[in-house]
Amino acid sequence: MAITSANQLELLQTAEAVAREKMIDPGLVVDAMEESLARAAKSRYGAEMDIRVSIDRKTGRATFTRVRTVVEEEELENYQAEFTVDQAKQYMADPKVGDTFVEEVPPVEMGRIAAQSAKQVILQKVREAERDRQFDEFKDRVGTIINGEVKREEYGNVIVDVGRGEAILRRNEKIGRESYRPKDRIRCYIKDVRRETRGPQIFLSRTAPEFMTELFKMEVPEIYDNIIEIKAVARDPGSRAKIAVISYDSSIDPVGACVGMRGSRVQAVVNELQGEKIDIIPWNEDQPTFLVNALQPAEVTKVVLDEEAERIEVVVPDEQLSLAIGRRGQNVRLASQLTGLDIDIMTEEEESARRQKEFEERTKLFMDTLDLDEFFAQLLVSEGFTNLEEVAYVEADELLVIDGVDESTAGELQARARDYLEARAKAALEHARELGVEDSLVEFDGLTPQMIEALAEDGVKTLEDFATCADWELAGGWTSVNGERVKDEGLLEKFDVSLEEAQQMVMTARIQLGWVDPADLEAETEEETDAGGDDAPEEAEA
Repeated sequence: MAITSANQLELLQTAEAVAREKMIDPGLVVDAMEESLARAAKSRYGAEMDIRVSIDRKTGRATFTRVRTVVEEEELENYQAEFTVDQAKQYMADPKVGDTFVEEVPPVEMGRIAAQSAKQVILQKVREAERDRQFDEFKDRVGTIINGEVKREEYGNVIVDVGRGEAILRRNEKIGRESYRPKDRIRCYIKDVRRETRGPQIFLSRTAPEFMTELFKMEVPEIYDNIIEIKAVARDPGSRAKIAVISYDSSIDPVGACVGMRGSRVQAVVNELQGEKIDIIPWNEDQPTFLVNALQPAEVTKVVLDEEAERIEVVVPDEQLSLAIGRRGQNVRLASQLTGLDIDIMTEEEESARRQKEFEERTKLFMDTLDLDEFFAQLLVSEGFTNLEEVAYVEADELLVIDGVDESTAGELQARARDYLEARAKAALEHARELGVEDSLVEFDGLTPQMIEALAEDGVKTLEDFATCADWELAGGWTSVNGERVKDEGLLEKFDVSLEEAQQMVMTARIQLGWVDPADLEAETEEETDAGGDDAPEEAEA
């Protein structure tokens, strides 16, 4: 493969042929040829020279030029590619720093080694162009379904021919029972496309929840037209799935539209997913109502939602417990994924026993602290009083509604509650001081003596210690560990301190210590407000 200045048209013909074969722009091949010829010329004229080659896109004529740049005298390093203003005056009129002088040099004929080197340069550039084209083609198809042909299987991973490239369906992205042979047709979801050294890597999936969403979009015209929306999907691939749907047209039933006539639409999706059973559930903005729907076919008698902890308690009839939990916990697990809530399921008998235990504990609390008999303590609990603070500081009128309680009795109850709380606070503060708590923490606004005692027992004894705490360390929270939500106990969590309250107290402590400038804090808040202001209506609407 000796390329010389004589075979000019052959250059263009070669570029056209390679471009057609690799399905890339012929101009990229010509650029690669120019670079390879320039390298060959440098090996002839000298590596330090700035030799450039330009191939005419019409005639194929290759022009070899030497470029020299005008630089400051003290910056002159490469005498073959640079020269000073004084030196440039021999070739140019009124030269200035930064100007270039271009002169044509005789073309070179490449020997066997130079031709082989040029060929490698061209092949490398063509491969890079081919990879860029492949990446650009598939990066915009992430999130869509693609049809391909199985080429081979390597260590459980399936290599799929997707037309202008190969994609990989990893072992953990296959539906359990599936096996493939070469030439089998396969339909997958494009999960990710990455640009890597060895070329773009296309990752497929058949277990992703989005795969089911896209399949329904293909089978249900109303979903494609955005009349019906799939709000959430939870899958146990190959076994069972739940999808939540909502209709934006009151005349169209979202569940019925997804099921289709005699189940034709949902059956097409089921067949593609190897018989995976699909529960189609109506979406509801009210989380408890939505959860009741998500736990179908089990019946739910009561739902208690804890929004802050993102947990929900569900009470079902005794005979419905196994149905609600499902085989190996599958039904409740999918319902939890669908709603984004941790679900605790209990029977009516268990819930009744728990309520009875709470009733007895509160009754005993009032008996022990307020010196009441059991009957009177039970009356307080029955009226909804759960702690001493409620009794001590509630409006007297709320105590007067209890049978047998007059104004003097109500006053006596509140006096006893306040006396007990004050004594308990005094004891807590004394214990905290014994543990070494400093006045800076005792005098900090927002902390009760019991809170100070709890902090001291954990080693937080100064305002500086308190200011270094994270909000979740005080208020508690939830952490995901290996997909499981794990509870982080907060130092002040038992005092019902919210994450926002903890954050505010810590920031106030930092300001008092001079660690944070309030002016900087206000500026940051204003910047965040301005940055999010334009998007806020769209987010709210969505």
